[in-house]
Amino acid sequence: MQVTARRKTAESEIVVKVDFGPRYENPKKGLQTPMPFFNHMLEHIIARGEFNLAVNVELKELYLTHVICEDVGITMGKAIKAYVESRLQDGLAGYGSAFAVIDEALAQAVISFENRAYLDFSHPGVNIPLQTENTNSEDLKTFFEGFVQGACCTLHLNINKGSNGHHIWEALFRAFGEALFHALELREWRKGITSGVAGAIQTDVTVK
Repeated sequence: MQVTARRKTAESEIVVKVDFGPRYENPKKGLQTPMPFFNHMLEHIIARGEFNLAVNVELKELYLTHVICEDVGITMGKAIKAYVESRLQDGLAGYGSAFAVIDEALAQAVISFENRAYLDFSHPGVNIPLQTENTNSEDLKTFFEGFVQGACCTLHLNINKGSNGHHIWEALFRAFGEALFHALELREWRKGITSGVAGAIQTDVTVK
């Protein structure tokens, strides 16, 4: 199954394709943002999430790294949300958690798709450099903020250990990808039920 989401604003046009078919021969070829380190982080998501991802970014006016990371996050979140909703009847788990490491860095991600947009990002005692590989750490965090908005999910991210900026972000994106892998698993027992106990949510709004 493939899901394609397109988001167009006065600042950017983002197209994200998530493909759950066989692994592409060159999975990172489709990661076409103008930010090399951000592409590298997205590569970690698909390596641990075990799905294919293509991202295309077209900037309308200014080159703003904040806009790139946020809009890619929102658009990818919308694509994942559409996939989650389409597979609930097939037993999609809807929740997942994972630890991931690289050398001295250790991170954890916990995600749940319950139509509740909430991000908790913590790194107690870990000093995150302001920049890593010419990429603002604030912008990398913004990607997750955008994803939560688009996917309407709850996401807790915690950086437990780390001293090297490159490794810190690699561990976190790996953990996020692996948590996604578990959340998107199909399980016979879960057919037709959500990740929580509230069941399907229906909201009726009338505007006069």
